[in-house]
Amino acid sequence: MSNANDTRVTLRPSTVDDSAEITRLATIDSAPVPVGRLLLAEVDGELRAALGVIDGGVIADPFVPTSALVELLRVRSRSERRREGRSGPSTRRRRKS
Repeated sequence: MSNANDTRVTLRPSTVDDSAEITRLATIDSAPVPVGRLLLAEVDGELRAALGVIDGGVIADPFVPTSALVELLRVRSRSERRREGRSGPSTRRRRKS
């Protein structure tokens, strides 16, 4: 049984198709779009916040509470960076003989 207060939160990477919505969000937040790859937070299909994975920059809808969404994006971003660090190519330098 569904409650009228049920909401669906989705965290996902941005795609080219999100450009217009990301620009709209930056405009209403009076902030620049974060640089590089973005993680998005949607509530019931509506974009509410975006986080720059590289620079940590945030844009968010100033007309609704978004601090919890931004924190979720930060946690997700940290988790992805750790996972990529472990599964990606080795960044250790080899000793010269």
